[in-house]
Amino acid sequence: MDPVRNPYAPGAGQKPPELAGRAKQLAAFDVVLERIARGRPERSVMLTGLRGVGKTVLLNQMRSAAISRGWGTGKIEARPDQELRRPFSSALHMAIREIAAAHRDPERVDEFLGVLKAFALRASADKGMREKWQPGIDVPVAKGRADSGDIEIDLMELLVDASSLAQDVGVGIAIFIDEIQDLGPADISALCAACHELSQLGAPLIVVGAGLPHVPAVLSASKSYSERLFTYHRIDRLDRAAFDLALLAPAEREEVTFEPAALDALYAAADGYPYFVQAYGKATWDMAAQSPITPNDVRVAAPDAEEELAVGFFGSRYERATPAEREYMRAMADLAGDDGPVLTAEIAKHLGRRPASLSPSRDGLIKKGLIYSAERGSIGFTVPHFGRYLRSQSD
Repeated sequence: MDPVRNPYAPGAGQKPPELAGRAKQLAAFDVVLERIARGRPERSVMLTGLRGVGKTVLLNQMRSAAISRGWGTGKIEARPDQELRRPFSSALHMAIREIAAAHRDPERVDEFLGVLKAFALRASADKGMREKWQPGIDVPVAKGRADSGDIEIDLMELLVDASSLAQDVGVGIAIFIDEIQDLGPADISALCAACHELSQLGAPLIVVGAGLPHVPAVLSASKSYSERLFTYHRIDRLDRAAFDLALLAPAEREEVTFEPAALDALYAAADGYPYFVQAYGKATWDMAAQSPITPNDVRVAAPDAEEELAVGFFGSRYERATPAEREYMRAMADLAGDDGPVLTAEIAKHLGRRPASLSPSRDGLIKKGLIYSAERGSIGFTVPHFGRYLRSQSD
């Protein structure tokens, strides 16, 4: 069939042609937005799940929902090598610019921007980089607010002031943070403290984060009250009905359909994971000669889909690991099957090593986002079917 008309699009954070199976989370977020609009207190939101389940897509869809209500929004992607101050400043600046035109008092907006600039410039001042980076805010720097150098105090003061500005306009502000598990401990603590203060004040400002399955544990380790501070949504693979919709709806818009047995074969191959659905759907479409798509089309196309996943989804991550880290992951694959979790003590036993000697490999893999601490003493792969991929490489 015509590859130009192929509706499927595997890609990091790329919205699928049919966002299936996420209606519950989007409806819950609409309730959050509506409650805040009516002056009701609400909690910030956290999306958690393995890679490839569509957390970033859902995060972006939630941001679109906030924008459609006239909210100010900004988005960042956390990185292990970057502190929160600079990217958060840019995201909040974007949000304020979106609502500033509706504010009746331009001077009040400029006053806040002066506070935001002071908060941002602490990132440069703390590192002796004042001349190397400027936040792009063309107002004088304010003094005595959000500029103490203590990120917990500064972020709390900054967000309280920002929420007050939004309240003047009658809208809210939402800051979206992807890969939130990559924030440093001090930044996580500051974010939790600020969200706690905002929820107590009933302020119209929320944080919406997305990250790996251990995000609740990361937040709880920082602030014991974090489990009550956020609404958590575990994002998982699609059930069969949502899977069928994700494949059929885009195809039917192109006047193409699938034989039921072909859907069965695709479901078995993709295992319901949204990224895999797009990869197998795209390869099968390109391979099929005509509609309806048959099980044989799926069978013939599967190697192309698996090759695409091996290079773009699995291989790119595997290449980032050191030889010692790869040995550690292969042991995980031997013991844990596709995904895990597996006890760290069992990995040490399998490799004939002392657990302490494997700590550098384990910690390096966690920092690279290849594995996560499922619970105390156990770990799992962050990527679905990564164990299967590793075993295929060693065969």
